Amino acid sequence: MSTTTNLETTARTGSCCAPSCCGGEEKSSSSSSSTKAEAVTAVVREQYAGAARSGLSSDVAGVRAVAEAFGYSPQELDGIPAEANMGLSCGNPTAFASLRPGETVVDLGCGGGMDVFLAAQKIGPAGRAIGIDMTPEMIALAKKNAQGGPGRKPVGNVEFHLASIDALPLADGSADCVISNCVINLAPDKRAVFREIFRVLKPGGRVAVSDIALKRPLPEELETSIAAYVGCIAGAITIAEYREGLAAVGFDAVDVMDGGSDLNAYTKVDGQSGCCSPAPQDSSCCGGSTESVHAELGELLRRYDVNAYAASVKVYALKPR
Repeated sequence: MSTTTNLETTARTGSCCAPSCCGGEEKSSSSSSSTKAEAVTAVVREQYAGAARSGLSSDVAGVRAVAEAFGYSPQELDGIPAEANMGLSCGNPTAFASLRPGETVVDLGCGGGMDVFLAAQKIGPAGRAIGIDMTPEMIALAKKNAQGGPGRKPVGNVEFHLASIDALPLADGSADCVISNCVINLAPDKRAVFREIFRVLKPGGRVAVSDIALKRPLPEELETSIAAYVGCIAGAITIAEYREGLAAVGFDAVDVMDGGSDLNAYTKVDGQSGCCSPAPQDSSCCGGSTESVHAELGELLRRYDVNAYAASVKVYALKPR
């Protein structure tokens, strides 16, 4: 019997922090879409908080293997704090962002700071690498990692901000490049994220994003699964929708390319089934233990070949001058 948690069920019952949990009032039907987005976001935040506490790092063979499978070189991994890599990537945006000395780069959903630290090396001391994440535990981990850079010396040209990626705490036209790695698929309102990227980029600024996008519609069981959403699958949009969404907010030269990576690479990490790390053992606000989101996702992926439906993509776009 399937134990898959449904997105609609999550919206009705609430997340671990929702008012309806443990006896709170349910929201009206007029706000059902908002309720669903809030509930899913709360679950995503909870799971990634667990990832930040998991202790996974490049010192774990499987975690390192995931990063290398998605384009990071051994030299790159050795040149950043081990704890910055938790096996959450679906590509290496710094490899195709064409970062130059003195630039300002913003990483959406920075996690432990992996791509921020790599970007900081490319832009040099005159540049600025800014990490954005909605999870307090991730921001705390990234700031801790920044104190132990190469040679255990603090990394001086980085900063981290607690914020959602659809409401960036940055000035208009302040960034040369926006990067992101397997995060935009998790945002309920992707068009709002695209508008924010466009706003903070300077004229002529560029987008270099690694993400998951769909090649064809998902089976209903995957499409409605909260485990598949947290695992970066059910929240993904199609490759065509990605192109259309970026063009609609004003971007030029939009391209979304299938990188050809094997999405089953995540199974190299013990207990991991998708592009996020093991969930907390207790994810119920009422104190009872629930089945791990990753166990649910693993069950789904034993029945479905995710590579047939989704792809790791490289996303490029330019803001007109």
